[in-house]
Amino acid sequence: MVFTMAWCLLVLGVLLPSSYAHTDFFTSIGHMTDLINTEKDLVTSLKDYIKAEESKLEQIKKWAEKLDKLTDTATKDPEGFLGHPVNAFKLMKRLNTEWSELENLVLKDMSDGFISNMTIQRQYFPNDEDQTGAAKALLRLQDTYNLDTDTLSKGNLPGVKHKTFLTAEDCFELGKIAYTESDYYHTELWMQQALKQLDDGEVSSTDKVSVLDYLSYAVYQQGDLDKAMTLTKRLLELDPEHQRANGNMKYFEYIMAKEKEANKSVAKTDDKAEEESKTQKMGPSKSYPPERQKYEMLCRGEGLKMTPRRQSKLFCRYHDGNRNPKYILGPVKQEDEWDKPRIVRFLEIISDEEIEKVKELAKPRLRRATISNPVTGVLETAHYRISKSAWLSGYENPTVARINTRIEDLTGLDVSTAEELQVANYGVGGQYEPHFDFGRKDEPDAFKELGTGNRIATWLFYMSDVAAGGATVFPEVGASVWPRKGTAVFWYNLFPSGEGDYSTRHAACPVLVGNKWVSNKWIHERGQEFRRPCALSEFE
Repeated sequence: MVFTMAWCLLVLGVLLPSSYAHTDFFTSIGHMTDLINTEKDLVTSLKDYIKAEESKLEQIKKWAEKLDKLTDTATKDPEGFLGHPVNAFKLMKRLNTEWSELENLVLKDMSDGFISNMTIQRQYFPNDEDQTGAAKALLRLQDTYNLDTDTLSKGNLPGVKHKTFLTAEDCFELGKIAYTESDYYHTELWMQQALKQLDDGEVSSTDKVSVLDYLSYAVYQQGDLDKAMTLTKRLLELDPEHQRANGNMKYFEYIMAKEKEANKSVAKTDDKAEEESKTQKMGPSKSYPPERQKYEMLCRGEGLKMTPRRQSKLFCRYHDGNRNPKYILGPVKQEDEWDKPRIVRFLEIISDEEIEKVKELAKPRLRRATISNPVTGVLETAHYRISKSAWLSGYENPTVARINTRIEDLTGLDVSTAEELQVANYGVGGQYEPHFDFGRKDEPDAFKELGTGNRIATWLFYMSDVAAGGATVFPEVGASVWPRKGTAVFWYNLFPSGEGDYSTRHAACPVLVGNKWVSNKWIHERGQEFRRPCALSEFE
């Protein structure tokens, strides 16, 4: 009975749908590394299957060659050949026994092991959401870092170790995903790139007719009727019977005729303005709010530059944690990143060994990062936060406890009321768009369940270098802080009065190339009454 139940559970585990085991792979590079090992295991299994098939075919081939020679000899003189009693016996034996054995060999399925492995591993495969998420990440990176499709397609990105490229089929897939989102701007860009690669002679399973079908419609949706008609005509040259293209062409001609008729009855206006209105594109940043534009500029390193006078007031120093006994003889390196709000960076503040231990503890617990719905208060995932996070308590591991103590010693703040250490790993194009760490006045219950007041300060460890992208930016003031492994940045979210400092609104830029690991400590007001006394002024 126990055996039967165990077997049933095993079968259920294998047959469970992939969604059961699915863990939003695209939101964490750390978790995606597991997929590399899964694929390697499948490749090994596939090679074993190929070897088995080759061995089987080799046996069949030897049998065929042997019988080919034998039958050639026998058919030249059948009676003479069978006159030898041994030949007669062997013919009976071959046809009665050996051909049946050969039939069984031919029918033998060598794929059982591979198919079994595939069935087990499939429950851990990414799904459509992951593929779409990764595709949207490429489009997001394209917009944020002003990358053209050819650059992305050729894999010419800064800091890459393993260069790769997109095929015409890949470009077509990106265009289709943009199309399903009614994003005709990116549909046009990627269908145009797919067409270019096909025109350049790339061999692909994707055909020009399919590409032109999507491309012409995307162009039409953006108001460029002339170009849409040109592309549709090209499609019809390749496939004159294409039903949708023929219908579109008639519709385009009808619209064009109506426009010409309307133009005749209206006084002529500036031809140039008319031409511009016809060909106007819905670029990705046309409707972006100013903050979004600032955010993307800062991510590209194009933000506001400090005046020399302000820069002259930024210093690097040895910091002893306000005469903390632990750091008087061995102070830590500290440098100013920004003046208002004051952002400081601590150098060589977490060791490689500590980083690896934190990652080791966090990785099994990583879950899709969530945000608190401002209306319902319910935790939910969001398209503007692409990462996974885990929470580590000081009591469960001495490394985490030591890190917490270090933060308290160097900031002078009580961390006993702080939140647990949050570890985050960003996914493909991983980001966290502009947000506040503290609760605003219109969110009075933001941290009510904790009972420790608002988030007074943020401590952020960088646990990896990032080859390109991944900066922490402050759009309100124009600050960009770039990841440097082993360092940490610190800033106050609240003024000493307890009022929120709105200049601390910040964001994590999309990771262009690399793998970004961070951990942060949100320190709360409770316990800081005498460590950071309230000032007389509201904004001091």
